[in-house]
Amino acid sequence: MNILFIMYDQLRFDYLSCAGHPHLKTPNFDRVAAKGVRFTNTYVQSPVCGASRMSFYTGRYASSHGAQWNGFPLRVGEMTMGDHLRREGMDCWLIGKTHMKADADGMQRLGLSADSTIGARQAECGFDTWIRDDGLWGQGPDGFYDEKRSPYNEYLKSKGYPSDNPWADFANAGVSEDGKLASGWMFANADKPANIMEPDSETPWLTRKTIEFMEQAEDGWCAHVSYIKPHWPYIVPAPYHNMFGVEHVPEAVRADIERENAHPVFDAYMGNKIAQAFQQDEVRKKVIPAYMGLIKQCDDQLGVILDYLEQSGRMDNTMIVLTSDHGDYLGDHWLGEKDLFHDQSAKIPLIVYDPRAEADGTRGTCCDALVESIDLAATFVEVAGGEVPDHIIEGRSLLPFLRGENPDWREYAISEFDYSVTPQAVKLGLEPRDARLFMVFDGRYKLMHAEGGFRPMLFDLQEDPQEFNDLAKEDNHAEHIDRLYGYLAQWGRRLAQRVTKSENDIKAMRGRSIRRGILPFLVDGSEVPPELTEFYRGPAPGNFVEE
Repeated sequence: MNILFIMYDQLRFDYLSCAGHPHLKTPNFDRVAAKGVRFTNTYVQSPVCGASRMSFYTGRYASSHGAQWNGFPLRVGEMTMGDHLRREGMDCWLIGKTHMKADADGMQRLGLSADSTIGARQAECGFDTWIRDDGLWGQGPDGFYDEKRSPYNEYLKSKGYPSDNPWADFANAGVSEDGKLASGWMFANADKPANIMEPDSETPWLTRKTIEFMEQAEDGWCAHVSYIKPHWPYIVPAPYHNMFGVEHVPEAVRADIERENAHPVFDAYMGNKIAQAFQQDEVRKKVIPAYMGLIKQCDDQLGVILDYLEQSGRMDNTMIVLTSDHGDYLGDHWLGEKDLFHDQSAKIPLIVYDPRAEADGTRGTCCDALVESIDLAATFVEVAGGEVPDHIIEGRSLLPFLRGENPDWREYAISEFDYSVTPQAVKLGLEPRDARLFMVFDGRYKLMHAEGGFRPMLFDLQEDPQEFNDLAKEDNHAEHIDRLYGYLAQWGRRLAQRVTKSENDIKAMRGRSIRRGILPFLVDGSEVPPELTEFYRGPAPGNFVEE
């Protein structure tokens, strides 16, 4: 078996035709859904790129692995998907983005060189790297946002694009009517075509790298193909730039009641510059068609990969997983970007195709179980033939659902958000330790807890699927609030850090010391079997005590 683990950055769960989008047709996502299972209630463990991805890659909650914001290093020694899979004889490769920050101080402390095999894996989130490009080559007065060399920029230079940073000047910029640079960083330019030949843009480039990998790889691999798109900058090359227009832009999912007596954290986010931009209809009318064009390009390139798998004969022995690291508000709930826990942000698409006969009965079906992104690490370990080390991996394997079984499953999903480095935390006057949010969702009621002494938020998604009415503004929902806080307390008591000994290891340790001669608290030895005291009975070998 191979595993093709494809992640799209900032792809909303409902911007696929198989998920019911009224205008955007994604026949290749639908093609995989028709062959597999679409999980319709999947939530990330943090709605921000870096923290979410570290949860995918470790199979652990954000507060367990600790890398809770972009640029927070994943500590040396944290077990990753690659570590678990290699133990089972499966290689684990990266093609694209991770948004992982290496723990340079920890590596130096332990004398790990990034040039060594183990050091390189520590620096690349446990993956062996076919090609890494995190895809945000922004440049400002203090230098580049991404500090590593960009293979994609080097590719564009080799193709003759005349710039020191063609990612910014061509792939993510258009040309204005007067011939000037029209940067994709400005929403006003989102309706312009990116100034690049479409085959040279980021998504087709990474597709070619993926096929290059598969052409040379022997079976028995996991490949994490991680696209930067449809993440901003919202600009896309022709012909995708004008496939969609203002007639395809839905009304924003928002209501005035959300702004009345709003939760302080929610209010702070509604007031930030991203939200204020997306509150403008003109911005949405330009950005959303570009976002849809980026998704359409992703779908077309997925078709290229699927065609290759079929032509090469690998469709029959390759599991395909399609997902995202979080969503995108796009103006819904008066917000832009991601960050909070409405479904537009924290809920993600997840489609899994298992080629094996055991999955034949579930092909083309949907599963509404509460799934967490950390479940993929557990799933992959089982696909590789291993037993999930549940003292380390906190997710659960999805294979029973793929086989049509009805396993005993979780009662609630958890997501976390550490916003301590943001302007919102400063605006609210919070110390970093208090700028933390938690989501608890039981499939109907969704609670957001905020540290720092704030009240919670509560939504009933059965009666209010659009999440407009914050029930915690009132005083008559204590029963549900208390029950969800009980779940949060239960989750908070999990054994998150006992990662060096499994349950079976601990059971095997019971009584071991007594069989190795450690016999405290005996009165006369008759309390234990004679074999345990054998080495402590018999004639004394000598007498050195003075009479």
